[in-house]
Amino acid sequence: MTNPIAPMVGALTLGVAALVYLLSHVNAVLVVGVVLAALVVYALKVANQWERAVVLRAGKLRGVAGPGIFWMIPVFDMVATWIDLRTQITPFNAERTLTRDTVPVNIDAVVLWSVHDPQKAALEVVNYRTAIEWVAQTSLREMIGTTDLQTLLSDRRQADERLRAEIAVKTAPWGISVNGVEIRDVTIPDALQDAMSRQAQAQRERDARVTLGSAEVAMAHQFVEAAKIYAASPDALQLRGMTMLYEAVKERGSTIVVPSSALETMKLSGIAGVTALAGRSSGAAPSAETD
Repeated sequence: MTNPIAPMVGALTLGVAALVYLLSHVNAVLVVGVVLAALVVYALKVANQWERAVVLRAGKLRGVAGPGIFWMIPVFDMVATWIDLRTQITPFNAERTLTRDTVPVNIDAVVLWSVHDPQKAALEVVNYRTAIEWVAQTSLREMIGTTDLQTLLSDRRQADERLRAEIAVKTAPWGISVNGVEIRDVTIPDALQDAMSRQAQAQRERDARVTLGSAEVAMAHQFVEAAKIYAASPDALQLRGMTMLYEAVKERGSTIVVPSSALETMKLSGIAGVTALAGRSSGAAPSAETD
């Protein structure tokens, strides 16, 4: 890179010569006023609250200026770069990268970062914005290669934190803090999506069948317990039979055919006759018939 001091000194020499010439032919006060105004415009700088200026003097670091007003010595001082301290958002992605279980995926993510040391950001790396983007993309590919697909899909928070830590370690020497990383989308091949969908559906069907079988077993145990109670108490069995018969014929227009052997077993033959007789005498349709 060409040393900017030599041209500046040459320009300053020419300026002094021109100033001497003007002073000898033009009003000296006017010339001095114009020169001072030009120097003030060059020397006076203003940095916003979120900005810092890295100032070099004769090629060496003078310091970091800002926020507010600061002065520079003409010719010798220059602002190497302006640093923005606000949180920046940089998108990055990894296309067709293989996971640990050899599944190609496309992942889109964003990294949130900010500069905490303007001096390092200006002096330790050529372009810290581009460097962050490349480091984030490289770290994402490395993370994908050491992670299973199921982990990427089911536990994104863990993947985000792991990726944030890896990027932070690499960018710390540049005076940059990584505030967070968020994976926005994970895209897998269509064929694999269909296979995973079928697998999930089969899993749900299996769970439904297992649940139904468990319910049948529970019902069987309940029936065994009920049978024991009815065997120990014939009156309870008779009351249950009466309830079943009532529930069967209580709706208008319904007829139930009950084997006579069943009625004799539950001692309901007399009750069935009374029920049928009551239905006929009242003109109601429900009845209980035996064969």
